[in-house]
Amino acid sequence: MGAHRKGGPPPARATTPGAGSVSAPGSISAAGSVSAPGTDSTPGAAAGGRDRYFDALRALALIRVVAYHAFGWPWAGLVFPSMGIMFGLAGTLMATSLDSRPALAVVRGRLRRLLPPLWCWGLFVVGAMLVRGWMPGWQIVFWIVPLGDPPGSAWGEQAWEILWYLRTYLWFVLLSPLLLRVFRRAPVPVLLLSLAPVVVLSHVWQPPDDRFGTGLLDLATYLFCWILGFAHRDGVLARLTAAPVVALSLAALAYGAWYACAHRGEYGTYDLDDIPLAQAFWSAGFVTPLMYAKARFGLRLPWLARRRRLDRLVTVLNARAVTVYLWHEVALVLAVVLIDRFWEVPAFEAYLPLDSQWFLLAVGWALVAVAVVLFGWVEDVAARRRPRLLP
Repeated sequence: MGAHRKGGPPPARATTPGAGSVSAPGSISAAGSVSAPGTDSTPGAAAGGRDRYFDALRALALIRVVAYHAFGWPWAGLVFPSMGIMFGLAGTLMATSLDSRPALAVVRGRLRRLLPPLWCWGLFVVGAMLVRGWMPGWQIVFWIVPLGDPPGSAWGEQAWEILWYLRTYLWFVLLSPLLLRVFRRAPVPVLLLSLAPVVVLSHVWQPPDDRFGTGLLDLATYLFCWILGFAHRDGVLARLTAAPVVALSLAALAYGAWYACAHRGEYGTYDLDDIPLAQAFWSAGFVTPLMYAKARFGLRLPWLARRRRLDRLVTVLNARAVTVYLWHEVALVLAVVLIDRFWEVPAFEAYLPLDSQWFLLAVGWALVAVAVVLFGWVEDVAARRRPRLLP
């Protein structure tokens, strides 16, 4: 497996016969959501149903993460900041749960839903690294509960570096009872001031280059989006007038884009995943209108139910979001290895677009589907549901 920095460059192309490298320059930012791990239900859904607006956002975020890691597009975060969206949705869900159950029960439930899929995936990733000669120290405990970045070998970095998202999500879950209390004392000021920590860490105090510093910076980067989820849940967004919301959102987008472009030479890219301050402001400006539109207009996407295949895809991606997120990088690496073997088959070499990144993405998604069938049921067990091959 190749080195992979947070932000997500693609795996190496399998463009020549016998190309054996699967290293990738680059990294991930997911998601992400990926859908937020360990969620119970979707806020705003009708009794007994799902909120398809949020489900669709979550599914799009996950699709964009996988595509980003296949292609390494530096502009992907500008088009659709997946992780900001996922943390915003997760914040809403967390506030909903804290209003209906004791904080300890909510945190315990989130841990129960998050950790078993991680352990299942970790058995394979850690096992592969051990076979290749890697030997961990005491930090192996972070593979059990990822309060810090789990250790790993350089060979397996592309697989395990995506765990920054689960680590950040876990810390937000643990901090949410306190954050929600603080937010409810002064909702709008706290929401606006939630961008202050990332500004401080970018311009005033440089966090240490270790697990603590990295975790602190990620929390600061997505704190606004998480608190924005609280604001949606509590009806704060619905009470705001459109003009200031639009104006502040555009200002945040402008500043985030300007900062990314102005510091391109410093970071070597304008990829938001590598520039925390730009990521924080762009995500804030992008996610706020999405949540505000939901709060003010009650968007529900009823047309989705009339498109059965698309609706089914959204359902599966939401129900198996943790599995897709954890396994997608492994799938892309294996796709490179598999395509390398395809070059040895004359018919495949002649008729398949083996040098295309789109073909790599297609093979990667096929392998993700295999992982969902083989391991997705762990999410059902973790949620105390009857195990199913597909939801």
